[in-house]
Amino acid sequence: MNLIERLLGRSAGPRRTVDVDGVRRLLADGAVLVDVRSSNEWRAGHAPSATHIPMEQLGSRMRLLPIGTPIVTACRAGSRSAQAAAMLRSAGYTVSNLRGGMLAWQRAGERIVTGNGKAGTIA
Repeated sequence: MNLIERLLGRSAGPRRTVDVDGVRRLLADGAVLVDVRSSNEWRAGHAPSATHIPMEQLGSRMRLLPIGTPIVTACRAGSRSAQAAAMLRSAGYTVSNLRGGMLAWQRAGERIVTGNGKAGTIA
């Protein structure tokens, strides 16, 4: 059973989601957080450690992500990133989707920053 399966407490199926606490643990263990929102959404605010790959660029840029390292996808509320997770999973990545997206991240009190490190927001 891999780390994601242990965090979820079950065998991970085709639609794996993880809550903010689970994402914290995954990131502490070396996972990569991939934000698939638009550039405008990203500029307004994102998780400090996130990698930005807009959904429309994921197909051409996924090769930049490390195979064998857990990936967590995120968008505003979780729908686009669920699609991104499915795409990455079909390409051989170990992927979870942040349940509730960046809105849940913000509600949990996690930092949201802009490109210059100042406080950002998820609109």
